[in-house]
Parts: sequence; C-alpha cells; structure tokens
Amino acid sequence: MENYGYTKTENTGNQQNNIPYRSEKKIPAALLGILVGWLALNKFYLGYTKEGVIQLVLNIITLGAASVIPFIEGILYLFMSDKQFDDTYVYGKKGWL
Repeated sequence: MENYGYTKTENTGNQQNNIPYRSEKKIPAALLGILVGWLALNKFYLGYTKEGVIQLVLNIITLGAASVIPFIEGILYLFMSDKQFDDTYVYGKKGWL
C-alpha cells in the first residue's frame, strides 16, 4: 500500500527531543518594553492592542511617568523562562503584569 509521502514512525511521542525550548517573542518584547516602553510597542508586538492603547493614553496623561510599567515588564520578561513566557503572554494572553 502506498503512503503518499507519509512515513509511519513508531514511538515518536515517547522520544524526547534534546533541543532546549526557545521563545521567539521573549527577547524582542523585553527589549521593546525596556527601550521604547513609552510607545507601548511591547504590547502591540505581543498582540495586545487594547492594552497598548491604554498604555499610550496613560503615558500621555501622566506625562511619561507611566512608562515605568513597560520598563518593569521588560525586565520581568528577561528573567522568565522561555516556556513560562510563552505560556503566560503568548498562549495565555495575560495582558498585564
């Protein structure tokens, strides 16, 4: 019987991959939060449009004092594990700290 390009491999679920987990969005989101957090680019990069707009408005109202929030978030992103970051912010969609 032909398999049309598919190959059956046994025990693929039981084999462990020795490649460490890497997040694609962690470092860029952290750098955006630390360097240009006053523009809320870290929120927009992660897909949080509503939270990004709120952050921009807060920065305008407080004359930039609210930019400490994305700065702290950026530092927290750096100290999280890649798996924890993805579970929380990419898949879990947690918009704020």
